[in-house]
Amino acid sequence: MGQAHPRGPLEGILVVALEQAVAAPYCSCRLADAGARVIKVERPEGDFARGYDTAAHGEASYFVWINRGKESIALDLKQEQDLAVLHRMLAQADVFIQNLAPGATQRLGIGSDELRQRHRQLITCDISGYGDAGKLTKMKAYDLLVQAESGLVSINGAPGDWGRIGVSICDINAGLNALIGVQQALIMRSKTGRGSAVKVSLFDSAAELMSVPYLQARYGGKAPERVGLKHPTIAPYGAFTCADGRDLLISIQNEREWADFCREVLRDASLISDSRSCDNNARMRNRSWVDGRVAQVFAGLSSAAVIDRLTAAQTAYGSVNSVHDLIQHPQLRTRRMPVGARALEVPALPWVTEWDAAQYSPVPQLDQHGAALREEFAARATDPATSAAAGN
Repeated sequence: MGQAHPRGPLEGILVVALEQAVAAPYCSCRLADAGARVIKVERPEGDFARGYDTAAHGEASYFVWINRGKESIALDLKQEQDLAVLHRMLAQADVFIQNLAPGATQRLGIGSDELRQRHRQLITCDISGYGDAGKLTKMKAYDLLVQAESGLVSINGAPGDWGRIGVSICDINAGLNALIGVQQALIMRSKTGRGSAVKVSLFDSAAELMSVPYLQARYGGKAPERVGLKHPTIAPYGAFTCADGRDLLISIQNEREWADFCREVLRDASLISDSRSCDNNARMRNRSWVDGRVAQVFAGLSSAAVIDRLTAAQTAYGSVNSVHDLIQHPQLRTRRMPVGARALEVPALPWVTEWDAAQYSPVPQLDQHGAALREEFAARATDPATSAAAGN
């Protein structure tokens, strides 16, 4: 019989998360998925993401998505007793994650630098909108605002009115970057015995996603245009409508694929060597003509016939699906998650490991674990964290 796996690689790691909205909860949720114990510290009125909607069996879809497997305690950190509870948690924690407004933790006496001086092995992770240097450090930063500020909106969608990227991509990416930083800090601590600081901003996370448009504009002299369901630098790469009205998205990545596409799908081998389409640079210069040839062929065939040709050519393609199509998609993996007395089916983690549980852990109610946590982290007569908190 093989050796049993622990609950996850982070079993035994205690994470205290003073968090709200998306970015920090995303990071701490992934740590919880990997077996860490995550204590979510909420305001007395709760994480405001609890009120975004009621779509998930009466609960907010945002909240249930990224708060599973955590323990919830409501603390009013302006009250000395509640702040002392947090200090005692931090004295035992491995990781502290926070995404409050800039300067809020310092005013409470729980700034990251101060905490790491007090607790040698503590890893701190601060998630902010614009970092801690520069003119905009105190500016409020929500996902759509950062999409706009970073230029993401300027390259997204089709010409015309500006359009939001349809998911909280800046928040999610910041949460992923925080997760990477925390995991690296845990590895570093195993080598040095000391905790370290991780700092992540939504703006930095969005700007890094913009690296290719940035390089193209700064050194190539031209930023990508908004081209809808086309690729700004590769052709043909976009959506085309079949005779039955179904849109199919195709992608040609190299000249071998172009040659196979011409022979099997377009049934016109002359396009392989035509000066207007012989390589990607030529196809981009003559994109309207190239796309027109592709559109003409697709418009004359049913989607089933086009898919047969694309399969024969081994051309990459995809359907332009709705959210309802995703729900029914044959490749979608889901996992059950308890929410109150009911359960939801939600998308599974995008990776598969040997320690995956059969279902997700439950989503906590506000202050569900408050009494038990207050007892666990009650003041002791010789508790150094109590003395430290009293001095703030």
